[in-house]
Amino acid sequence: MTMFTVWKFDSPEGAAEAASILKSAASDGLITVVDHAVVSWPVGQARPTTKHAHDDELRGGGWGAFWGLLLGGLFLLPVVGAAAGAAIGALAKHTEAVGISRTQLETIREQVTSGTSALFAVTQDGDTDRVGERFNGLHGTLIATNLTDAERATLLETFGS
Repeated sequence: MTMFTVWKFDSPEGAAEAASILKSAASDGLITVVDHAVVSWPVGQARPTTKHAHDDELRGGGWGAFWGLLLGGLFLLPVVGAAAGAAIGALAKHTEAVGISRTQLETIREQVTSGTSALFAVTQDGDTDRVGERFNGLHGTLIATNLTDAERATLLETFGS
């Protein structure tokens, strides 16, 4: 099963540490990382920084487009009032076909704030219990969306080659 997951951490460094743990879990055969991105928002910065990892070299450009749309829509568009609602609504129209709902987008946007970070990942074939154990002590919150095979195909068709 393919999963879209977002882990939010209580420090700007937490997601980078979690990405390292996720890569280690993949090296140990506990999970396959299709692709991931890290968002870090240090205190005092107006916007977070984002880094896309290009795990899937065959579809790197497609994943880059996906992360650009998702992360740009969540963090680089207006953040107050009706403009924020309109931005999330427009983004949701593009992501709902791949199993990412407007409610989840709103939750992510509300929780990832200055002084925090987030790890966004698309993974498959994972032993979520064993991978989750490795995240123990990182002070993170997990928001997960399970993608069906049809949703994954739509994601790869839309953003992949």
